[in-house]
Amino acid sequence: MIAHSIRKLALTLSILFAAMIVTAPAQADEADIAAAARGVVRVVIIGRDGDQIFPIAHGTGFVVGDERIITNAHVINPAIEDKRLSIGIVPPEGGDAVYARPISVSPRNDLAILATTKPMNLPVLTIAGNPVSGQSAVTAIGYPMNVDRAQGLDQNDLFRATPPVMSTGFLSGRRPSREMDTLLHTAPIARGNSGGPLVDDCGRVIGINSFGAESEGTEAEFFFAVSTRELLPFLRANDIQPQLNALACRSLAELDAQDEERRQQMISAEQRRAEQAEAELARREEELRRNLTYRTIDTRANRMALALLLFVIALAAGGGAYLMHLRGDMRQRAIIGSVAVVALVGAAIAWLTRPTFADIERDLAAALFPELPAGEPSNQPSGAIVSEATYSCVLDQQRSRVTSAPKQDLEINWSTQGCVNGRTQYGLNAGDWTRVLVPSTEAAVSVNRFDPETSEYVVERYLLDRDAMSNARELRKQYEAPQCGGGEQAARKLGIDQGAVMTALPDRPNERLVYRCTLSESGPD
Repeated sequence: MIAHSIRKLALTLSILFAAMIVTAPAQADEADIAAAARGVVRVVIIGRDGDQIFPIAHGTGFVVGDERIITNAHVINPAIEDKRLSIGIVPPEGGDAVYARPISVSPRNDLAILATTKPMNLPVLTIAGNPVSGQSAVTAIGYPMNVDRAQGLDQNDLFRATPPVMSTGFLSGRRPSREMDTLLHTAPIARGNSGGPLVDDCGRVIGINSFGAESEGTEAEFFFAVSTRELLPFLRANDIQPQLNALACRSLAELDAQDEERRQQMISAEQRRAEQAEAELARREEELRRNLTYRTIDTRANRMALALLLFVIALAAGGGAYLMHLRGDMRQRAIIGSVAVVALVGAAIAWLTRPTFADIERDLAAALFPELPAGEPSNQPSGAIVSEATYSCVLDQQRSRVTSAPKQDLEINWSTQGCVNGRTQYGLNAGDWTRVLVPSTEAAVSVNRFDPETSEYVVERYLLDRDAMSNARELRKQYEAPQCGGGEQAARKLGIDQGAVMTALPDRPNERLVYRCTLSESGPD
């Protein structure tokens, strides 16, 4: 009895464990946090002693637009109060530090916008457009001073590019204060983190770290971040259109699992349709066979009866003709003899043309599988469509992983030789039309694919660090993309040449945008 109870308990626990595995949400890709960190900068308050400069204090900021940095107002407050001080912006990797000036400061909600004196070509961070809720995992990104001290960094080191520190915790809910709307969280921050982003698992900003709660060391530590309810109006009031994303944060593993489930469902549905079609074919075959059999039996019996009747007539006519011959009536003999011959020939024809049971199978095959008209051979390369067409494409949010703010709708003018919108030639490899885009300024590589047969357009974006991006650009310089209209051979060569860049990319992209395309009513221009 006890052993039975133990086995029952073990079975119950295993079922619960399996259910937890199946229903547990897939974690977002860690590369998204690293990609967001590449847009986080150190904000340094700089003093001068003759020609020498030295740091007074520092905080954190992040890129919200071209040459625009957001930080806390209290971070740059010393430079506002003392005009002899300057503000410096130090990038997270490579590049030189630049100066910045404040263009808007809001002490009420502790926000400030800085304009850099030179372009830094850093990625703009995406801001989450949906309100956060529950105890979601969050990451604080910034430059805590205690880490600098632990590393033994001196003053000059603060002006050198250094990757920010990332600390994780959980959201503890909204906590509106007297002056501003804030988020309470447990991701550790320290002096120097102020102005840095608090991001979700997709690397999207949900707040700006500002201050921490006092702790006696034995109590749980909590920290405050200015919420996007304060950030977004402040940016818009200063003519900065934020890069927004209100979609759910989902991992590629989750999307791949859903795609596989969808594929299995399609296979199952196709199998069911095939089984139904097979059953319908068997039913129709049985019905046709029965009808053909009945028809064959009837036709065969009628032909045989007709042959017998004509044979009897031929015998009777032959006897009559012989009687006329005995009587010497040659004219009647000829007439009756002709009737006998015709009847005999008709009997032979009726007998020979009676259907056989073997004809049933031939008629059955002809009825079930009628001959189709032969198609004309196509001279188009594999994967191409018959003619030029214009497609209207809509982002499929259920199948996409979006961490930035992409276009929801696209229009694609596609040619038979893989030219998009009359200017971008796609490469053809193994039946797939692909174009790899390696920009000279943005730190991201895009792999765009279009399948004319399924009318599906897919964009996969890889957000790379400085070294990986430099390598991708070097590989891209090794080949030249042909102009549109270069022909199938040029398209196939491009498809092969792009392989070097694609091989150097990470295993998984940061974003996957799946567009469903339909033929546009306007048609090609």
